[in-house]
Amino acid sequence: MNKTKILNLLSMAQRANKVVSGDFAVTKAVQGRKALLMIVAEDASEETKKNYQHMADDAEINVYYLFDREELGHCIGKDFRAVAAIMDKGFADALSKLFEDR
Repeated sequence: MNKTKILNLLSMAQRANKVVSGDFAVTKAVQGRKALLMIVAEDASEETKKNYQHMADDAEINVYYLFDREELGHCIGKDFRAVAAIMDKGFADALSKLFEDR
């Protein structure tokens, strides 16, 4: 896996305004069927991971566990973030491919 490529692509998606982060924004995006992929920090609590996995399963979107909360937040220009969602098919497909290749 090339973690640097994933970080760079995630940063590009953020600059293109195709990423939402934080509990409220991600929940709203998933419920509105706008989120296409979800990334949850590996150091999020087990309860948080379980809740987001359930949400992703219900919405039939992929969820990946990578980075810690600090790394995830940093690459999207935010403070600590436990979760982020991608809202663009092109970015979601490219990130999925990178995650699957790891």
